[in-house]
Amino acid sequence: MKKYFINKNSDSLLLFFTGWGCDEYEFEHLEANSDVLILYDYLDMNLDFDFSKYKEINLIAFSAGVFAASVFDYNFKLNKKIAISGNPYLFDEHFGLSNEIQDVLYNITEDNAEAFARNYLVKTDKEWNNFHISKRTLESCRDEFDSLKALYITNKQNIKDIFDIAIAGEEDSIFNVSAQKEFYGERLKVIKNARHNIFFKINSYGQIFDLNI
Repeated sequence: MKKYFINKNSDSLLLFFTGWGCDEYEFEHLEANSDVLILYDYLDMNLDFDFSKYKEINLIAFSAGVFAASVFDYNFKLNKKIAISGNPYLFDEHFGLSNEIQDVLYNITEDNAEAFARNYLVKTDKEWNNFHISKRTLESCRDEFDSLKALYITNKQNIKDIFDIAIAGEEDSIFNVSAQKEFYGERLKVIKNARHNIFFKINSYGQIFDLNI
């Protein structure tokens, strides 16, 4: 996987597993009070980073990153753990991505990429104007998709539901919201008038932990 580090000279760290096709540019508008390690492009689960200096490490996982965070080999203690718009069982037909949605994602092209983002990720024109788009190529995204499927098959038996809180957009059509309610139960907070991506609605990572969305 790839990483992008935001250094605030803090003794606490936010570990952020982003979603499929993401990069750091999608989240550059979010303010942070701690160090932030943004992870993306899950071609593998290898990560070279020194976590030893931190007194506290919190976790946010988004979309496909919820699966990645669920199979990552932690050699340190996590404090708060939040899943956003995703499920550890990423390719499960019921809890994860349906075959229909997988086909939609895998067949995104330069011609339909903007329509996909507009119809699946955000809801209103105002939200679209605030939305930050990844700078990654479609080829890299397809390669990542294939790698995620392979990682899922290999690691399915090792998936752990580690999350204290989950957040889902009420109108998310990528992950079925009813299934997320079934999986997470009372841990799930549903955001009204929101689709899959909620990050354009907030200005800081702190709002996520405060559930001020």
